[in-house]
Amino acid sequence: MKKLMRRLSRVADSSHYTLLRSSRRSRTPKSRRSGGVPEGHLPVYVGDEMERFVVSAELLNHPIFINLLNKSAQEYGYEQKGVLRIPCHVLLFERVLEAMRLGEEASYLLRIWYAVTSVKSV
Repeated sequence: MKKLMRRLSRVADSSHYTLLRSSRRSRTPKSRRSGGVPEGHLPVYVGDEMERFVVSAELLNHPIFINLLNKSAQEYGYEQKGVLRIPCHVLLFERVLEAMRLGEEASYLLRIWYAVTSVKSV
């Protein structure tokens, strides 16, 4: 699965989505903070595993991403310090990013949106 995700991150136009996860060997907070983030992007940490993703800031205006940010506010509040956490299962978050990158049609994205609102990270 990891190899597939790495290949998918290089396919076609990846201007809005790049999968940049920290390796499983370096899970310390210091190593998480030391990773560079390209200009116009921001790191988000997903699920209980705190998997690191670097996403384009442009995605913050996408309705599905807005929904994820609202879930984050409900789960963690607006006062959280440090990193932006998304309370969503990692595999579901990967699928959401991939669907947005590929420009999936609205009905498909809507189904994912409902899945995101009804499924909590395990």
